[in-house]
Amino acid sequence: MTMNDRLQIKRCPTCGNDRIERVVRDVTRSYEGHSYTVPAVEFYHCRKCGEKVYDREAMLKIEAFSPAYRKRRALAGARTHSIAAETTSGRATGG
Repeated sequence: MTMNDRLQIKRCPTCGNDRIERVVRDVTRSYEGHSYTVPAVEFYHCRKCGEKVYDREAMLKIEAFSPAYRKRRALAGARTHSIAAETTSGRATGG
């Protein structure tokens, strides 16, 4: 992805400050009382109000480290496997 393909923000969407900057920082979050850290995430940070704006690539990286999304992917995978098993065994009904 080139810089031209990336999200480019000139003003903070929350407070309108024109000193918003692109930074690379570790992002620490928590899920169900447990902390996890996503290393080297690129995002925009407003110096005035603290707003953080993440582009699609940053969100995908955060999701890859998130236990919440890992749990969701596991559940989705289990449902897909179950549907495939029903289909191949002839138990699925067609509309």
